[in-house]
Amino acid sequence: MPSLFHRGPGRLTPEQAHRQVTDGRAVLLDVRETPEWDAGHAPGALHRPLTRLMAGAPLPAGTRGVRVVAVCRSGNRSRAAVDLLTTAGLDATDVSGGMAAWAREGLPVTGVNGSGGVIR
Repeated sequence: MPSLFHRGPGRLTPEQAHRQVTDGRAVLLDVRETPEWDAGHAPGALHRPLTRLMAGAPLPAGTRGVRVVAVCRSGNRSRAAVDLLTTAGLDATDVSGGMAAWAREGLPVTGVNGSGGVIR
């Protein structure tokens, strides 16, 4: 039976991803570069740039044993992150449309200092 939480090949809408993270069924892993993260990210998200993951950097604490939902700006880097994560044996998917879609849907975005953030 198909899951109600998937859209396309395992991708989640921003609302579906937000719901899974809020319910504790998943962690959100932002794979954008640090300046993008600093400008604005989802509250509670973990951060590890895709470039660092590709170079072999470890995943942030909190990603083992739980579904990882990767997110980037538009959804391209997060697909590459999902390939890396699933190859490493993690349960991973990503957010269709990335943080740009997340912000368009009115989901929360915060800056590095806790103020309102912007998506770059």
